[in-house]
Amino acid sequence: MKYFGGCDVGSTYTKAVILDEEGKIAANTTIKSKINSEESARLAMKEVCEQAGLKSSEELTYLIGTGYGRNKVPFADENISEISCHAMGVHVTDPSAKAIIDIGGQDVKGISVDTDGTVKNFAMNDKCAAGTGRFYEAMARSFEMTTPEFSKLSLTAKNVIPITAQCTVFAESEVITLVGEGKPVDEIAAGIQMAVAKRCFVMAKKAGATDSITLTGGCAKNEGLKAAIEHVLNLKVIELKTDPQLMGALGAAEYARQKGMA
Repeated sequence: MKYFGGCDVGSTYTKAVILDEEGKIAANTTIKSKINSEESARLAMKEVCEQAGLKSSEELTYLIGTGYGRNKVPFADENISEISCHAMGVHVTDPSAKAIIDIGGQDVKGISVDTDGTVKNFAMNDKCAAGTGRFYEAMARSFEMTTPEFSKLSLTAKNVIPITAQCTVFAESEVITLVGEGKPVDEIAAGIQMAVAKRCFVMAKKAGATDSITLTGGCAKNEGLKAAIEHVLNLKVIELKTDPQLMGALGAAEYARQKGMA
């Protein structure tokens, strides 16, 4: 049996996936990224190789690196951009999905997927951290909550308190002030989710979304954001059966499988 690997070294988390010859996931992991990208990749690959019963990543038929630190994946046969890998990952998970918003640790991308899983069009916001994973970590800190706890907070809100600041630093200061004034925390959280959803509008348009959108990255697990996007963009959010945070690594592994089986 041949095995194929994909390693997505992100700024916040590193993900790795191993596929068998049939394209089934044999192993996967998500770990917190280290300062050193190569160390992150080594740790993630060691973990998935052990899960798959392999001694090391050298036993893989083909390995592709992707993500922020894709040039630092040890033993990788080649590197492919995370935009292409997210598109392919979503395609093999749900071929009906044609539009993606990928919310990473430091950027937001809109991706349009072609019928074969390749990228038709894309847009990226990497000049501002607002609306990214780092932004949500900062917001959760303001509420003295974990990020998962914060992601559900807005779901109970009956009203929305708008957040006017566009910058992460100023938004965090604004939120702290509102909390200090005794405003309902769920309504403040709803304002944060609405602000991020509005920032996703341009990305959704670039991705060619008409009636539905798929979210990838760690923020795809944010229940409040999904609800806000459906409300603000009037689009149905398609939930993936496979962990949306794994899409980049899964797409890389699928590309590795295609190349290794050719």
